[in-house]
Amino acid sequence: MKYDIIVIGFGKAGKTLAAKAGALGKKVALIERSPQMYGGTCINIGCIPTKRLVTAAKEAQFVNNNVEGDYYTLSIQTKDKLITALRAKNLGMLKDNPNIDVIDGVGYFLDKNSVEILTADGSKCLIDGDTIVINTGSKEADAPFEVKSDIAYTSSEILNLKTLPKHLVIVGNGFIGLEFASMFAGFGSKVTIVGRGKFMKNEDDDVANSVKEALVAQGIEILEDCNISSLMGRGLNFSQGGMSKSIIADAFLLAMGRKAVTEGLNLDKVGVKIDEKGNIVVNEFLQTDTPNIYAVGDVRGGELFTYTSLDDFRIVFDKIFGKGERSTKNRAIHANTLFTQTPLAKVGLSQKEATALGKDIKILKLSMSAVPGAKVVNHDIGMLKAIVDNKSGEILGAAFHCIYAHEIINEVAIAMNFKANAGFFKNQIFTHPSISEALNDLFGQF
Repeated sequence: MKYDIIVIGFGKAGKTLAAKAGALGKKVALIERSPQMYGGTCINIGCIPTKRLVTAAKEAQFVNNNVEGDYYTLSIQTKDKLITALRAKNLGMLKDNPNIDVIDGVGYFLDKNSVEILTADGSKCLIDGDTIVINTGSKEADAPFEVKSDIAYTSSEILNLKTLPKHLVIVGNGFIGLEFASMFAGFGSKVTIVGRGKFMKNEDDDVANSVKEALVAQGIEILEDCNISSLMGRGLNFSQGGMSKSIIADAFLLAMGRKAVTEGLNLDKVGVKIDEKGNIVVNEFLQTDTPNIYAVGDVRGGELFTYTSLDDFRIVFDKIFGKGERSTKNRAIHANTLFTQTPLAKVGLSQKEATALGKDIKILKLSMSAVPGAKVVNHDIGMLKAIVDNKSGEILGAAFHCIYAHEIINEVAIAMNFKANAGFFKNQIFTHPSISEALNDLFGQF
């Protein structure tokens, strides 16, 4: 069968492209290997279920401490209902369009225009497309040490753990590991983070320390610079500072990062290259070395966020149906967030990055203990930090470790896209009491 567009994988970028192209009357095929992944990583095993549980964990402090485990189980059930509904909605969005065929199976290239599909029943079918979009996403990276344990989980698997572990050990101190640590601690688990390197080594020291203090205040134990040798049964074996150690726990989360899913696509047959990290190589328009084949979302590496995947759709859609002006080079400035109990949101350059670039900067900082709005909501943990040009006051970056950080950081991102300087926020009129009004005092320091 012949299609205008073939999408391999039901992720954010691919499903949105399929819907928009189908609405234009184009014939589209979308191939997905698992009905449990309709809608992609975000709604099934990523941002939506994790943030639903992060929110539930914050609510846990208001329940009877005697039934914390029951509340956790209830929260898992509520999460499952939400994801089931969203998955059905995403499928319906495409299947309701007669121009779109959703095909269950594993797709792989035969040539640059042909994809063979191995379906669940073992049969094969061949389809052809003028444009093919790879949207296969990413998966958990394998642990670089021996693992023999039936209580070791990936971030996807632990989302389905029905019983709250008394002691959870998280191997890895990246964003995924820290979010799960804060979440399970909120539900009442004892949590130990075992990191292979320095805690949040890529962040400014003051920002990393603020996050660390907040996690420790939650009761989370943080171990850094650990050399892990094995996970056997209920015991994690490692060394720290030259001393051999082990931890016995009820559950282990292996949060070792993520890697692109490219196995079995037959990329070599169609001239699609991957880099040293296993990500598909693309140009600024997200085209591979074979121009009619695109790669979008996590499979191309870089920022593994659903909103950048959505912007990938915008770039590809403009390339195929528009003027071809959008690209990764003119992508809008945007933020990212670590959803711990006190979230950390960042945009632009850090102090480390600005210094490395040789920029003449001024650092602005404000403790949340000085913010009336934070007192009102009884959450004055953390700090606000901004990096501005020392002469012009142009905002170069910000890191907010505070309640509602994931919301107010967007205000700064918009301002940065318009090349705003510190005076923009210094003189802005905000509602009171709010967290946003702290921007008056933060940028008023310039």
